[in-house]
Amino acid sequence: MKHDRREFIKKAGWTFIGSGLYINLFSAGPALAGSRSSALKNLYAFIVNTETCIGCGKCAAACRAENSVPDGNYRTWIERYTIMHSGSVEVDSPHGGEKGFTPLSFNPADIRKSFFVPKLCNHCKKPNCVQVCPVGATYVSPEGFVLVDEKRCVGCSYCMQACPYSARFMNPVTHTADKCTWCYHRIRQGKTTACVQVCPVGARLFGRVDDTDGPVAQLLKAKRLQVLKPETGNEPMVLYVGLDKEVH
Repeated sequence: MKHDRREFIKKAGWTFIGSGLYINLFSAGPALAGSRSSALKNLYAFIVNTETCIGCGKCAAACRAENSVPDGNYRTWIERYTIMHSGSVEVDSPHGGEKGFTPLSFNPADIRKSFFVPKLCNHCKKPNCVQVCPVGATYVSPEGFVLVDEKRCVGCSYCMQACPYSARFMNPVTHTADKCTWCYHRIRQGKTTACVQVCPVGARLFGRVDDTDGPVAQLLKAKRLQVLKPETGNEPMVLYVGLDKEVH
């Protein structure tokens, strides 16, 4: 399969430009064209509350079951941050947090605070992954979801390298880029995401930003929300409540 992909790249008309990126000399097709449409809107946002997350891992387990995520890979995962009085920061995520966390082994007197941070694809307004994909396999849906077309993906992994959040992985079954889709198939059916549905403490919230009476829009008005790595300029649509400066 790897050989077939290399042959495809040769035949498709790639030109090498600079630091390891390729550009297709021909049209990348409707997927890429759609991602540049002026009609695109970021209609949805995902909100994570680190103040209420208990690190139970039910979200990651539900995601695996819903999306057939291969073992050892994660579309969403949970990290535990432990801030010490000394200023050091310890981060762990055993099994992606899917099986929960064991008690901390540190002396309680040395710990300033400890909390959980769920992570997933940020479905950015300005996604690097879309820009670097040489075949238009990574694209943006009309609603603002950043998605991957498995039929077009050639497994070059440029999108994985471009993502500042390490939210992508190479699916060992399909040999294509994989990541959280915000359960796009469920949203189109009028459902919420699998992870939001199973969260026992409501630490995850998903919905339209233009629904003024909806929970997401209301929270956007009431809370000062933060994003991961704002310095990248990607403008993520995953927003956090209670995000500490130590989180990266």
